[in-house]
Amino acid sequence: MTKVLMKGNEAVGAAAIEAGCKYFFGYPITPQSEIPEYLSRELPKVDGCFLQAESEVAAINMLYGAAGAGARVMTSSSSPGVSLMQEGISYMAGAELPCVIVNMMRGGPGLGSIQPSQTDYFQSTRGGGNGDYRTITLAPSSVQELVNLIELGFDLADKYRNPVVIMSDGVLGQMMEPVEFGMQEKMDLPEKTWATRGKGKNHGERNIINSIYLSADELEEHNKHLIEKYRQVTENEIRVEVDGIEDADLVISAYGTTARIAKSAIEHLRKEGHKVGLIRPITCWPYPYEAFKGINPNCKDILVCEMNQGQMTDDVKIAVEGRQKVHFFGRQGGVIPNVEEIKEAALKVLGGLK
Repeated sequence: MTKVLMKGNEAVGAAAIEAGCKYFFGYPITPQSEIPEYLSRELPKVDGCFLQAESEVAAINMLYGAAGAGARVMTSSSSPGVSLMQEGISYMAGAELPCVIVNMMRGGPGLGSIQPSQTDYFQSTRGGGNGDYRTITLAPSSVQELVNLIELGFDLADKYRNPVVIMSDGVLGQMMEPVEFGMQEKMDLPEKTWATRGKGKNHGERNIINSIYLSADELEEHNKHLIEKYRQVTENEIRVEVDGIEDADLVISAYGTTARIAKSAIEHLRKEGHKVGLIRPITCWPYPYEAFKGINPNCKDILVCEMNQGQMTDDVKIAVEGRQKVHFFGRQGGVIPNVEEIKEAALKVLGGLK
């Protein structure tokens, strides 16, 4: 494989095509507008369809229709745009329709800023729409991993008939790094006999895909089915990077762009003789709770680092079950933390700074 130097946003588009995506519906918003720009040029070359919708609300409902016909479909947006999609995402989760939703997060709440942020953790991992549903949430920390997780995301969406969110941010979207395509191992996926395309077992049969169940008993059974599916996802699809936690005096937990900055801070701290480990969730849902059980039992502290006000700390507190004290360091509003800031926050926890 030959490596190609690409901007993150364009690499998203290329990875989607590599994964067999033929249909993209979306609306431009900073800092992800190069994704639809790239796909508007490249999708027609593979007999695909690019359509700029009149809004994000329209785009997610177009995904509903195309996914219901069995197509591999994707949209992309940034934080306020993804907020507008939440009703449609809930519909797709309820109707069990696979799709990939790329969120290049920016500062909030509201329209916020166009600077990178991680303020959509709650929205992505808890489900921003109504009902008991989950979206599989993948958090890349490099352009190569962004490519890999796009390809994985399409397979997971089809395997579990569920929306998949790629929770990235403006740093990765605008960054240029060398990437290779087709590195992600493909899954053996079942035929989409449920799709409304007049083929397979549904040929000649009336087949309606929706998320409405007027009978309370029917809806309860459907929700039980969804809960069982989410249990299977949790059992089989957790992905996490763990490093140096067995003898650590402090463990830093971070994801995405903040994790790559935290890694540099950890490298500096280790060179200075401090035993600092890392837990980096790659799936933010399902969350890698079990990974925290491998932490040195004498370790008393966890430092969560994010570009928000501490949204992941809730999951870390659930994971540690009171075994360690959970601290937080973050920057908000689109400000990116630097290596020295994370290092200083770690040293304060370790007692090296007052």
